[in-house]
Amino acid sequence: MPGETLITDPAPAAAAAPATPAAPAAAAPPAASAPAAGQADGEAAGATPAGGSDGAGTGGNEPGEKSPEQIAADEAAAKAAEEAAKAAGAPEKYEPFTAPEGTALDAAVMTEFETAARELNLPQDAAQKLIDKMAPVMAKQQTAQLEQLRTDWAAASTTDKEFGGDKLTENLGFARKAMDTFGTPELKTMLNETGLGNHPDVVRFMVRAGKAISEDKIVTGGAPASANRSAAEVLYGGAASKK
Repeated sequence: MPGETLITDPAPAAAAAPATPAAPAAAAPPAASAPAAGQADGEAAGATPAGGSDGAGTGGNEPGEKSPEQIAADEAAAKAAEEAAKAAGAPEKYEPFTAPEGTALDAAVMTEFETAARELNLPQDAAQKLIDKMAPVMAKQQTAQLEQLRTDWAAASTTDKEFGGDKLTENLGFARKAMDTFGTPELKTMLNETGLGNHPDVVRFMVRAGKAISEDKIVTGGAPASANRSAAEVLYGGAASKK
């Protein structure tokens, strides 16, 4: 019948239609396996944190901190370097040493130091380290000693039997007169900076010189001094220098 033909012809087409999605269905298993591979990759990637956790567990250190093993290795390396420096010993000739800030190295003292350092078989860096430690202490001690000397000299001059005591003020006037007459600016600076201006023998010399030129024994204007002695001979002894 014609009507049956119209109904039955679409049926095979409809039956063939499901066959078309069947091909994707057959390809579905590989698609399903991709997530499985991704999951495996994720598990493999997860193994790294697990290993990191195990490493952190052994050391238990924060980033930037050294493990006990690293600290021990550093200490061993430092000890080995120190032993190597000791084994090296004193060099054939020391390089010039550096003075610590605020100090100066006396040439004669350093010569003796190098001799002692060589006898002790000190390498260059060990000898320099010793200087760095000792030089400031020595400089401080020398300054304290000089200050004490200045104090002692001033006290001795103040009480000196010849020009000190009640006669000090008058005699210092004679000393200043001698300094103003014969002293140079350089001499005054040296006496002030070193403290020698307070030394009893220096003050005594100046007092006597001041008195000598104050007793009208020296005639100015080129005339000979009293007893045929010049001012230089009266003050310093010997013959006067000729210019």
